Amino acid sequence: MEERTRAYLRGRFGDYYRRTELTPPPGANEREWGFIPWTSGPGTTMVRHRSLLDLGSIEDFLARKRPRHVYFSAGRYDEPSASSMSEKGWRSSDLVFDLDADHLPSVTLGEDSYAEMLAKCKDALLRLLDFLEDDFGFEDLTIVFSGGRGYHVHVRDAGIQGLEREARREVVDYVRGIGLDIDEIQTKEMRGNTPARVIEKDGGWGSRIHQRLTALSDDLKRMDNEEALGRLSEIEGVGDKTAKTILGAVSADQDVEGYTENEEVEINYEAISAGNIELGGVGMRKLIDAIAEETVSAENAPIDEPVTTDTNRLIRLPGSLHGGSGLAVRRIDRSDLADFDPLVDAVPETFVGHEISVEVTDGGTVELRGDSFTVEEGVHSVPEYLGVFLMARGRAEKGQE
Repeated sequence: MEERTRAYLRGRFGDYYRRTELTPPPGANEREWGFIPWTSGPGTTMVRHRSLLDLGSIEDFLARKRPRHVYFSAGRYDEPSASSMSEKGWRSSDLVFDLDADHLPSVTLGEDSYAEMLAKCKDALLRLLDFLEDDFGFEDLTIVFSGGRGYHVHVRDAGIQGLEREARREVVDYVRGIGLDIDEIQTKEMRGNTPARVIEKDGGWGSRIHQRLTALSDDLKRMDNEEALGRLSEIEGVGDKTAKTILGAVSADQDVEGYTENEEVEINYEAISAGNIELGGVGMRKLIDAIAEETVSAENAPIDEPVTTDTNRLIRLPGSLHGGSGLAVRRIDRSDLADFDPLVDAVPETFVGHEISVEVTDGGTVELRGDSFTVEEGVHSVPEYLGVFLMARGRAEKGQE
């Protein structure tokens, strides 16, 4: 990045901060603060181990320093400005989750556009919130667009503040479905006069697996026996032999060994829907294991594990600007999340309303504020918010006005 570009962005970031009122996190004076200035060179230099006593008021500090990135700690300390973690005196930490579009299995780098990546990340965010709100029952959640490639969720319920790293890792494993054990998500129900082990239906991973088993059962009901056999056989981990065992196990006569695909028998698909582990022996267990694996793959929340387990993590300040995009790190009300569009709602109004000259070095299509721009290499006059985005992303330099 050229010095002219860096100076321009630093100046306009300062204009943004002078016009913006930011809300600091709870216990702001107990947290460590850090920032990255607009320094020259290929790398970045983090200035950290600062407290609010060092910085002064957030608004004054940001307007004066005009930093490229701003962070605060998940942790709260006795001495937040101490130069080593051991000297800070850890008290507690928020539980922070980070979803990064670059790390999502559903994202194809080089093919998905920035807008498509962020849309897929929002889908992952909704799955994460389902875990946090429904499975864990957390209530004090702050949802934030990171300003870059994804979303953050800050959980501040009192019950989690004192969790150590290993306990936080258990939360990570749960939302990612790591180490899910079918034996731990089952319950007993009476089947006639006989107790049977079935998949738990009342919440958690058991409910998610049960919903997929029910959907599979509904599909099979619409098929003849041969089609049903083929549908079961194509499930990874089941195969032809196990499919026959399963259909035999849930047939009216319960003749597991005698079933063939040419035989018309009455199938009780409610047994599959129930996730009856007792029925059909190893066949039904293989089916449930396969459906569980499908469920975890499709419905887990692919969070960045080190962020959540790190009690000392620095995370972006909501309301600040992301120096790699020029977009705002935007706090989102839960009721507004469905309609939130980061490429519209996170564009700072400070950069709207006039044009600037930029020299584009990396052309292509950019979607911002509901418009699609195709920019070619060379000098162009563009809306400032587009120019700031291109310069912050390293795709343009500031042109002569």
